[in-house]
Amino acid sequence: MAVHMFKQLIDTLKKSPKRIVFTEGTDPRILEASARLLAGTWLTPILVGSEEDIRAAAEEAGYNIRGAEIVDPAHFEDMDAMVDMMMELRKGKMTREQCAASLRQANYFGTMLVKMGRADALLGGATYSTADTVRPALQLIKTKPGHSIVCSCFIMVRETVGGSEVLAMGDCAINLDPSEDELVEIATGTADCAKIFGIDPQVAFLSYSTHGSGKGPTVDKMREAAKKTKAARPDLSIDGEMQFDAAVSPKVAETKCKDSPVAGHANTFVFPDINAGNIGYKIAQRLGNFNAYGPILLGLNAPINDLSRGCNAQEVYSMAIITAALA
Repeated sequence: MAVHMFKQLIDTLKKSPKRIVFTEGTDPRILEASARLLAGTWLTPILVGSEEDIRAAAEEAGYNIRGAEIVDPAHFEDMDAMVDMMMELRKGKMTREQCAASLRQANYFGTMLVKMGRADALLGGATYSTADTVRPALQLIKTKPGHSIVCSCFIMVRETVGGSEVLAMGDCAINLDPSEDELVEIATGTADCAKIFGIDPQVAFLSYSTHGSGKGPTVDKMREAAKKTKAARPDLSIDGEMQFDAAVSPKVAETKCKDSPVAGHANTFVFPDINAGNIGYKIAQRLGNFNAYGPILLGLNAPINDLSRGCNAQEVYSMAIITAALA
């Protein structure tokens, strides 16, 4: 784990402790991560599920979860108010009975705990799909003003002598083939997220072309998206379209685009589609020895994040800290 980066996030949380919902309260990985979090005083786990089942699972696995809040949808004292709020949020798209049925599911119930202010953030998906995390978030938490999509980024961390190398990559998990305007949201969201992790974002819109060396619709898309992002956020350092080698190698940048403000030292990467993004971050992870933290969901009104179903307790612990820090 990137010790320095996480120490900074924990120091932030110590100044303003948070409460995080785990929607899969009986999962051993969630329980192990919760026990570790409870050793501090800066992040309180809220475990969704039957109290009897959760305590039995914790005892069987040998984890001390004393201090965690356990909330059972079947015995939630404010369920009527929660159903009322969900009906209002869904604006006639669901009946009261349908809302009540949805709120018996941990993903919807946990999301509403965040919406009602009972928690600051949510982490789910250890046993269900990304769609089952994102759908309730879109319906209930909704996107921030000025945002039309939810997107994602990965924070990539590699230990170096005397510190860490930290990069941001988006969107590698949510949007299949984003438009120019959606790429603007992806780029600005990824750059703003990068700042939270101590990155001074140098944003490269990636392509198989550098400043017109290649032709094609995706080249045009990335070039125009870069222009639109510069116009929307003149405070950010942005360039594109460019090839990856031009983005990261000063020697290549000198040859291909020597006047670029970003080329040669980019640290925040915007991919043209999910194929490139997913392949790109996994190459960095598997061949470049980077640790990948994410996907971190961007554009929502509250921090809601998704776990991989293959995650381990360490990854749950790390993602809990990241998610809470975003609050």
